[in-house]
Amino acid sequence: MNTKKMGRFSFGIIMFIFLIGNAAMAQDEPVFSADITLDYASMYVWRGIPVNRESVFQPAVAGSAYGFTGSIWANIDMTDYAGTSGEFSEIDYALDYSGSVGDSVVGYSVGVIHYLFPTVGATDASTTEIYGGLSFDVPLSPFITWYGDINAIDGSYVQFGVGHSLEREISPDYSVGIDLSASFAFASSGYNNGYFGVDETKWNDFTFGVGVPFNLKHVSLTPSFNMSTMMSEAIGDTLSERTNYWFALSFGKSF
Repeated sequence: MNTKKMGRFSFGIIMFIFLIGNAAMAQDEPVFSADITLDYASMYVWRGIPVNRESVFQPAVAGSAYGFTGSIWANIDMTDYAGTSGEFSEIDYALDYSGSVGDSVVGYSVGVIHYLFPTVGATDASTTEIYGGLSFDVPLSPFITWYGDINAIDGSYVQFGVGHSLEREISPDYSVGIDLSASFAFASSGYNNGYFGVDETKWNDFTFGVGVPFNLKHVSLTPSFNMSTMMSEAIGDTLSERTNYWFALSFGKSF
């Protein structure tokens, strides 16, 4: 599917979610919810890898029902850093199922993500990961998620993380808060060899972020500052920069 067709398809999905989301809001207990996010980032960093060191725009749509969530996320390069200015350089399709273990504090999620790279010339410029994770509804909200590539890379990536949010209500319809998050990961030798040419199991990225969400009913605006560094010197030496810092601004609307 070419970029223009993908753009029309994504726009159709956005309108579909918008219409169904509005209908769901009219119910007392809606079974369907939807979200649209529009993010600007001063650079694109994925698992510690600086994919694009200049500005990007990242729209996403998601719809949830009965524990299932389907989403489409995209990256559009805003400069000609990678020779793809104004184009979709990546489109990810994901399907997730999440729930909790009875009445306990333990939550779980399983799913699949398909990564598509439209601007790469090769016909096999895509890959797919499956994942499974556990989260805990306790202070700092710790979680662990395993990702396994079932296509291009023969390996696994495991991420551990924590987060904490503070919120102050200014009025019944308006609040402001602070979101803190931190994660670290290690990956198998197959994963590291496929991405970095390092055929060993190694610690990968440590990533930290702080955001300040401004919430007004179903709309939010969140500026954030983020940093990521590769904990393994061997992996860090394969990248243009081992440590990266970036600013992001996220607009979100829920239905």
